[in-house]
Amino acid sequence: MRKTAFTLAMICAGSIGVAQQTADAVQPEGATDGQFQSIDPAVTAALSAKAQGKPVTAENWMVAAANPHAVKAGADVLAAGGSAADALVAVQAVLGLVEPQSSGIGGGAFLVYYDAEAGVLTTLDGRETAPLAATPTLFQDENGEPLKFFDAVVGGLSVGTPGTPALLQDAHDKWGKAAWGGLFEPAMALAENGFTVSPRLAGLIERDAERLASHPATAAYFLPEGAPLRAGAMLKNAEYAVTLQSIASLGAEAMYSGEIAGDIVAAVQGAATPGVLSAMDLAIYQVKERPAVCAGYRSFEVCGMGPPSSGALTVGQILGMLNNYDLSAGPQDANVRRLIGDASRLAFADRGRYMADSDFVPVPTQGLVDAAYLAQRAELLNGTTALSEVSAGTPEFDHALNWADDEAIELPSTSHITIVDSFGNVASMTTTIENAFGSRVMTNGFLLNNELTDFSFRSHRDGVPIANRLEPGKRPRSSMAPTIVMKNNKPVLAIGSPGGSRIIGYVAESIIAYVDWGMDVQQAVSVPHAVNRFGKFDLEEGTDAVALEGELTGMGFEVGARGLNSGLHAIAIGETLQGGADPRREGIALGE
Repeated sequence: MRKTAFTLAMICAGSIGVAQQTADAVQPEGATDGQFQSIDPAVTAALSAKAQGKPVTAENWMVAAANPHAVKAGADVLAAGGSAADALVAVQAVLGLVEPQSSGIGGGAFLVYYDAEAGVLTTLDGRETAPLAATPTLFQDENGEPLKFFDAVVGGLSVGTPGTPALLQDAHDKWGKAAWGGLFEPAMALAENGFTVSPRLAGLIERDAERLASHPATAAYFLPEGAPLRAGAMLKNAEYAVTLQSIASLGAEAMYSGEIAGDIVAAVQGAATPGVLSAMDLAIYQVKERPAVCAGYRSFEVCGMGPPSSGALTVGQILGMLNNYDLSAGPQDANVRRLIGDASRLAFADRGRYMADSDFVPVPTQGLVDAAYLAQRAELLNGTTALSEVSAGTPEFDHALNWADDEAIELPSTSHITIVDSFGNVASMTTTIENAFGSRVMTNGFLLNNELTDFSFRSHRDGVPIANRLEPGKRPRSSMAPTIVMKNNKPVLAIGSPGGSRIIGYVAESIIAYVDWGMDVQQAVSVPHAVNRFGKFDLEEGTDAVALEGELTGMGFEVGARGLNSGLHAIAIGETLQGGADPRREGIALGE
């Protein structure tokens, strides 16, 4: 692992495409099914449907998320008449316990929410913020060169101000129906009584044991008596239960002031690699409600999270360019994959140049998804071979700008939650602590994020500033793409995924599968992946996608097979609800 980290640091001076491809070799998330049949008969039925490749169907409400314990908690809230916002709180609280490597109250999230009563689609930005004491050179050595990647990640230096608790509180204040405190009871009971460690969690702990050992509290929890937890072990987390009780009693404010906040700061500043997060950073944190970014695709509007996320813009650009082409030949047609792959490369070129926190840098949001601009970019796809060269375009902008291309590296962790309640409200939330196990710093029973490493380690290139450079109070660019697809101003599909910068490709591909290839929602999240961001086609090993290698190579692409462990969770909304859960992970969809 040390050799890989060294390589990452050395290549950061080169192109982001090469850097990201090398970073992807460090695979922090694995794929296992887990053994959850004993939780509840409905859970067993949902697991069976997923194993058979069938969607789960329901009449009134549905929840799809990454772990059956969490899904069951959300389902119980919905069955009792709670809203999607209520269920979101319960699901996230449990995920932070049973899937701690991916998300939790020490991280951040983006929520896309459809309020059925108001008929309004909006988004909440709970992204972590850079501490006020952070500087653009935080991840550079004394010579101004980027730090080795994991030297930057592991420890307090990478920790941003958590946003997830504040987002959950804000969503509940706006759309909640159930009492706040009761929403944490399932997670507290599970933390106190214990849960069975799944094969997936055990495998990830074993793979990351050396870094988990770097912080005493983290080592004590995940490596009891110096050995990684094994699958089947019963794991309790009394500290997490106490933390949740404080949040249940005092609200999210319990995380941003008082004893827990003090412990967070102490853990960050006292880590072997100390960070600069302060009590003031926690005290001033705010969730931001932002308008959804929407792009037309066929007869639909694909809506999601705008800057500081690149998700909705990049997914929207890919689909907007493909709007000009017939993709009905399906996923095993090499030319269809060529079109999707090169549209993605063009979108990623714009992403690397223009997308960052729009509160700090001007982002041509409307210009990037303008239909005329995307039609112009789509003309580049008219050939029959791979684009030999890809660069950022020139979207319409209201004033001059000059940015250098970004070189931030994202590793594939994170989690996604999709919920539809009995009132017609829809929640699509992607939630993360960034790298698997985040900063590896633990306090009060939860892990802290390493979100600051989503910024570019460099602030400039050849004297030209990078839009996604680190600045005090800024939110790092993200690829999270929680999405709600609209038709005639009503939601018809809610979807999202973990997976680092591949999230964008996973979500776009699944929407194409649903819209163009006529797949049901379970088929759409299960379709073999073929993802291209920077020139190399990643084909999902062990699937039919690998059969495309010869034709894509002949078209001029670099091609390679590898594991692509997305975590797509989707609900299609029509006369009934149909839910799909990614077969690559242990999640399910559950409804009534």
